[in-house]
Amino acid sequence: MKFIEISLSGAYIIELEPFIDERGFFARTFCKREFKQIHHTKEFVQFNHSMTSIRGTLRGMHYQVPPNTEIKLIRCIRGKVFDVIIDIRKHSPTFLKHFDLILSEDNMKMIYVPEGFAHGFQTLEDNSQMIYHHSGYYTPQNERGLNYNDPCFKIHWPLPPINMTTKDQNYPLIDNNFKGIEL
Repeated sequence: MKFIEISLSGAYIIELEPFIDERGFFARTFCKREFKQIHHTKEFVQFNHSMTSIRGTLRGMHYQVPPNTEIKLIRCIRGKVFDVIIDIRKHSPTFLKHFDLILSEDNMKMIYVPEGFAHGFQTLEDNSQMIYHHSGYYTPQNERGLNYNDPCFKIHWPLPPINMTTKDQNYPLIDNNFKGIEL
């Protein structure tokens, strides 16, 4: 695996290094010893698998507040998605900045999302599937979200967003009262 630092502190693109032969390929997607390079020491306690049927569907921007913040390791295993993270750590030099990338079954990239980030994605192909590793348990009472279309973030979604939940559509815009997450 290659760990590639991005512009948001503590977040990484992870490129798999598959061994390829006539049978197909084999690639390691997690190794505790290798993840120590990026100072990852928490245990992943929950793995989730999502499938989104319709191209253009937008899910996000989700996060959990303390004491249930979580690290996420995310990979697209089928199809293609436009993946976005937003730094909402109160004292971060990149507070309210976002980063986006394409995750797909073809590029085999993963994104490592530290605690204190919001996450969302838009499907670029029908029947796209994602695998998530979480360092914390999902806690509904600590779930929050940011508005996917907030002008503060200047996210340029590649397709007109469709098929969103009412909750995702109605998350509030950032205002002067939003102070971020204290870790």
